[in-house]
Amino acid sequence: MSNVKETVLEINLGHLTHNFKYLKSKVSPSTKMLAVVKASGYGSDASVIAKHLEKIGADYFAVAYVSEGIVLRESGVKKPILVLHPQPVNFQKLIEYQLEPSLYSIRVVKEFIEIATRLNKKKYPVHIKFNTGLNRIGFSENQIDELGGYLNNTKAVEVTTLLSHLAASEDNSEKKFTTEQINAFKKISDKMIDILGCTPLLHQSNTSGILNYPEAHFDMVRTGIGLYGFGNDAKYDKQLVPIMSLKSIISQIHELETGASLGYNRAFIASEYTKIATMPIGHADGISRQYGNKKGFVTINNQRAYILGNVCMDMIMVDITDIDCKEGDEVIVFDTNSSAAQVAENVGTISYELLTAISTRVKRIVIDDN
Repeated sequence: MSNVKETVLEINLGHLTHNFKYLKSKVSPSTKMLAVVKASGYGSDASVIAKHLEKIGADYFAVAYVSEGIVLRESGVKKPILVLHPQPVNFQKLIEYQLEPSLYSIRVVKEFIEIATRLNKKKYPVHIKFNTGLNRIGFSENQIDELGGYLNNTKAVEVTTLLSHLAASEDNSEKKFTTEQINAFKKISDKMIDILGCTPLLHQSNTSGILNYPEAHFDMVRTGIGLYGFGNDAKYDKQLVPIMSLKSIISQIHELETGASLGYNRAFIASEYTKIATMPIGHADGISRQYGNKKGFVTINNQRAYILGNVCMDMIMVDITDIDCKEGDEVIVFDTNSSAAQVAENVGTISYELLTAISTRVKRIVIDDN
């Protein structure tokens, strides 16, 4: 008998420990582990995740925005926190909360140095982001001299790390491109070290970089999706365990006769007798409309039940014609057996999108066997 009485997201810290240890086993003991906990810990709970990882050996954390770093600091996280995409409007808050910025353009370098100087900071830790092929944000190789001039002309900041980001480290068909990225980062790093006269830590690998490119481990690696149980590859997925299980219940069961319609816009018309179950979860909870009309599914008593009609804001309806179940029974949206990757793949998206979409109104339950 399930204890689930409403829609909940269970977060299993034992699984998190397993994933962290597995990923750490793939790098040398001297290589630092940076845990990416942006987007509320990939949809879970960033503070819970970070505090647990801090206890079991994470060296660094990363978030996307300053506001996310502040949440971690206010929850008591002490380890360094890298902000991957900070905006100058938030630099003063960033410094106030002892967060560390990734600086990615001349504009943000100048603005950060100006604010750090005004606040009388000395050797404030900063990270310099280089673009080696992902082409989102970051300095290019031809900006090194100009960048070095600004960094060497101030005592307000000190470069802690140089970083870049692999674009396709999970894709075997892109090995040549990935190797070119790694070599470009080595070349850029050598130039920067010469100009700065110091040796910052280097990091470029994401989860797939950790698993597929040991030559790109450098001084530190960054892991995001791997911590949460996904390796972007079937062979690695077997070694990792999803830490999140999204569950709901059957609120009501209806019987539709031939010709009866279901839900908004009458998107489903029964071509034969159909039994449907309604549950309290919808697109406001993170199950987007793309999962409707038999593209998405849930699991009830170990059987797939496909979503019928349009996903509503607070409800979905599924086909249970051939499933033995009753009102109040547990419904699995995703868990360790029916993973978020499988559910997402069925509608042509990825686990990241499904996980990070889970609304804050969904109750979080932390499972910690210790």
